[in-house]
Amino acid sequence: MLENIRLSFQGILAHKMRSFLTMLGIIIGIASIIAIVSTIKGTSDQIRRNLIGNGNSKVEVSMMQNGYKVSVSEADSTKIPILTDAMVEEMEALPGVDIVAGYYDSNVYSGVYYKDKSVEGLNILGTDNRYLEIEDYVVTKGRKFIERDFKEYKNVCIVTRDIATSLFEGENPVDKTIEIYGIPFTVVGVVAQEDNFDMNVESVAEWYTYFGTDNAGAVIIPKVLWQELFAFDKPSNLVVRADSVEDMSTAGKGVSDYMNQFIKTETDDAVTYKAEDTLEKARELQELSNSTNSQLIWIASISLLVGGIGVMNIMLVSVTERTREIGLKKALGARKGVILGQFLTEAAVLTSLGGLIGVGAGIGLAFIISKAAEVPVSISVPAIAVSVIFSMVIGILFGLLPSIKASNLNPIDALRYE
Repeated sequence: MLENIRLSFQGILAHKMRSFLTMLGIIIGIASIIAIVSTIKGTSDQIRRNLIGNGNSKVEVSMMQNGYKVSVSEADSTKIPILTDAMVEEMEALPGVDIVAGYYDSNVYSGVYYKDKSVEGLNILGTDNRYLEIEDYVVTKGRKFIERDFKEYKNVCIVTRDIATSLFEGENPVDKTIEIYGIPFTVVGVVAQEDNFDMNVESVAEWYTYFGTDNAGAVIIPKVLWQELFAFDKPSNLVVRADSVEDMSTAGKGVSDYMNQFIKTETDDAVTYKAEDTLEKARELQELSNSTNSQLIWIASISLLVGGIGVMNIMLVSVTERTREIGLKKALGARKGVILGQFLTEAAVLTSLGGLIGVGAGIGLAFIISKAAEVPVSISVPAIAVSVIFSMVIGILFGLLPSIKASNLNPIDALRYE
């Protein structure tokens, strides 16, 4: 075998240009497949990161009606349960659930002022520190809520970093007073979400796919003060942190089913709790991406077929050129299997070498596409291994006919050949 491999390399080096042109179809095919697979994998990984984060197993459980999210102000507390601490404890005992937090939210376009300045399009959230923990908010200035804020109904609030920038314009917001619908609140802290992953959003459509909303930030108040601002005690939405990313679907469904058992109305258009299954959304987007790009793989595979035909052609030429050599070997006692093995090895080495060059070209092409088209790329090691093995198989399959022809030559006729 080693001798056959050595002879194969001698033959390739003896006809460098011919060998390269023969390998070109294999190189183009393998390079195309590696580049496409790397782009597919990179895109799928990005979709997963954008939807479920990098280990952040958060699930939104919202009130829904006819496929649309119901705002807290629209919810009817006579038909939908008011969340209690006891209910939270029971939900946290459900399979896959780590932490549960209820929250109120209201999108406002005006009504929040610092001195004479206001910010349009922000959210007011009524919640507690559990919500901040699930949402991966970290304090950058000041503090989070403390127990006294809830027990003594203190008019305090926390603002997100973008609000601190746009509303206070460089001032330290901590201990400053803002007005929310005419009621003064003291800012006790500034928070920002941890950068668990790099969000790559390149269009408005992608923004709505991944976020579903567009706002200028949030002002967070203790949930016990919600009635002071909005004069009603309403059902709340929930956010759940699952034990792991794999438990997100289980945790979300468990919490939504738990809340729905208390809903008194059973009509088709009733408001019910529903978990946003981000894992399922990720799978759907990944399947769409894969199905689209798999067609490109089949197109690229045509290059491999063309390359295989080229290998067969050059091996037939090689058999013709070396007819006297084959006749001499057979006259000296070489068996059919030896001749067959020699030519099969040469075909396999030729295509394997083309496959290796194609892998290198494919990786380079993937990064060029990444830079030019600004799409993510993730090199797939299994795809590389399969590509090299596949190129070797192509060499064996398309080199089989010439090898059989060489092994079946009559030694006398071969020695007479000119």
